[in-house]
Amino acid sequence: MKALVTGASSGIGKAMSIYLSELGYDLILVSRDKEKLEETKKLCKTKVDIIPTDLSVKENAFKLYEKTKDEDIDLLINGAGFGLFGNTWETDLGKELKMIELNVVSLHILTKLFLQDFVKKDKGRILNIASSAGFLAGPFLNTYYASKNYVAKWTMAIYEELRRAKSNVHISCLCPGPVDTNFNKVAGGSFTVKALSSEYVARFAIDRCLKNKLLIVPGLSVKLGIFFNRFLPYKTSLKIVYNIQQGKARKKD
Repeated sequence: MKALVTGASSGIGKAMSIYLSELGYDLILVSRDKEKLEETKKLCKTKVDIIPTDLSVKENAFKLYEKTKDEDIDLLINGAGFGLFGNTWETDLGKELKMIELNVVSLHILTKLFLQDFVKKDKGRILNIASSAGFLAGPFLNTYYASKNYVAKWTMAIYEELRRAKSNVHISCLCPGPVDTNFNKVAGGSFTVKALSSEYVARFAIDRCLKNKLLIVPGLSVKLGIFFNRFLPYKTSLKIVYNIQQGKARKKD
């Protein structure tokens, strides 16, 4: 068994890599940080190859596929991504475009190309990491929320296409709430509620992915929040999310 994991240098991606190795998977680990990939590799028990590359450049997603397409991969995990706090008129456009390239475009490229191969073989799994943000609009973190909406809804649509085709290929979407990762350091904020550990979320997600679950949502409070948000007027939901996100933002001197 072999898995390709992007975003494997830290957080959920790192924890997933370690757990998959415990389950017997050989690994191809991807991130732009070579040193941190080496650290993850040392914690794994099985054969591990690392590929340092920046997937916020979409051409690198195509290169990654070409480099790994003949590796007989059983599981693709798209875990690379980041966020950016702030009002739309204040945040850096360049960073937002890189976020869209990483969170959406490269994920789309890798999912589609490997999906085509998996369908031809009639086997394989894909796990796309979205967020509970994928069910909401997110003032003050809006590009991130929008990108995760894309990931969640696109993955759900592919799931139904595969089901209707009676395919043995399976796709899942992880939609966690707050997780104790490097996300906030990059985005420029901090959680105002207790976050789940990366290790717990990783194991929870992998176990359910291997059982062919579509939406994987760790934590009862997050599940309830997603459920009850369906019944809120849009403006009420926006106010709630804005207040939560504003509370995360670091105050500038």
